[in-house]
Amino acid sequence: MADDCPRPCSIAAALSFLGEKWALLAIRELALGVHRFDEIQRNTGAPRDVLANRLRRLEEEGVLERRQYQERPVRFGYHLTPAGEELRPILLSIAQWGDRWAAPPRVTTWVHTCGEEACVVHTCRGCGEEITGRDLSARYAAPALRESA
Repeated sequence: MADDCPRPCSIAAALSFLGEKWALLAIRELALGVHRFDEIQRNTGAPRDVLANRLRRLEEEGVLERRQYQERPVRFGYHLTPAGEELRPILLSIAQWGDRWAAPPRVTTWVHTCGEEACVVHTCRGCGEEITGRDLSARYAAPALRESA
């Protein structure tokens, strides 16, 4: 592998369309049950043209889909696809991190259906232990790539 080539990375691939604040805030709104463009725009504060572009790209990437809810005039709502639904715990993880490190005093408490405050904890499917990130190493499909320590 040449030293000037970027590391092949699924994080980089996902961030190519998710890694912008208006995209994630639009997904947040869909996850909260907001489906109409005007409401998404109002709740995110995104400029209309920017939001339209982000929604279009998220649709192209399979994160959301448009569904017609009115015939005259024709109007569509936005809904998460299964790929978009899988972003819910990621958004909660970002919210938890923001509450701890980036936000003013917490404004939202996320409550699980059991009634307890939600706290995302990442665990290993194999052993059940909590994953911290410091306990991981990378294995790459291409044998020529260096493995991370």
